[in-house]
Amino acid sequence: MFTGIIEEMGSIRTNRTHASGMVLEIGCARVLEGTQLGDSIAVNGTCLTVTQLSGSSFWVDVAPETRSRTNLEKIRPGDSVNLERACTPSTRLGGHVVQGHVDGVGKLLEKRTDREALWLVIGAAHGILRYIVPKGFIALDGTSLTVVDVHSDRFSVMLVPYTQSHIVLPQRKLGDGINIEVDIMGKYVERFLQGYLSEKEPGLSIDTLRQHGFAAN
Repeated sequence: MFTGIIEEMGSIRTNRTHASGMVLEIGCARVLEGTQLGDSIAVNGTCLTVTQLSGSSFWVDVAPETRSRTNLEKIRPGDSVNLERACTPSTRLGGHVVQGHVDGVGKLLEKRTDREALWLVIGAAHGILRYIVPKGFIALDGTSLTVVDVHSDRFSVMLVPYTQSHIVLPQRKLGDGINIEVDIMGKYVERFLQGYLSEKEPGLSIDTLRQHGFAAN
């Protein structure tokens, strides 16, 4: 589990593809402290297992399924990536609960500055947007952020100056893919409600919830 508070931006040193997936060598410093073989590190929000270590880098394997669901497929030597080590029992939960299981890749549609703030608008599929709510949590390339607005095919977030200087997102260009992990709580709520309601019900709606005792404001 992760918190979405990026510890360091690392750099891709080598990217080697093979029949069963891809191997990345990532140069860094801080996240190597205390890291051992088999530990989990989130790379652009993707939970990966450390397979090899050196004094200034670590290696991970990226399975075909992971390549197809994340932006790591297009990563190249020299690219920067967000890095975060897995939580410990004493970790401060400065962001939110991030699993490192990417739900899909969105597309950067707009970047604009508002004084010192940086606004990003990201396009996403309906299957992802259904779990995104205004003022809710979202993990973008592993960074825990607060959603500002949600529309039918996109949503927006705002980055303060400190965040801008510590993560990869400001480096993204229009059209670039961004890893998205929605807040797991939304998925659990939906699943619980599906199990609660009869299969004969037409689906979730305000009226259906009222019929089963849920109050709507």
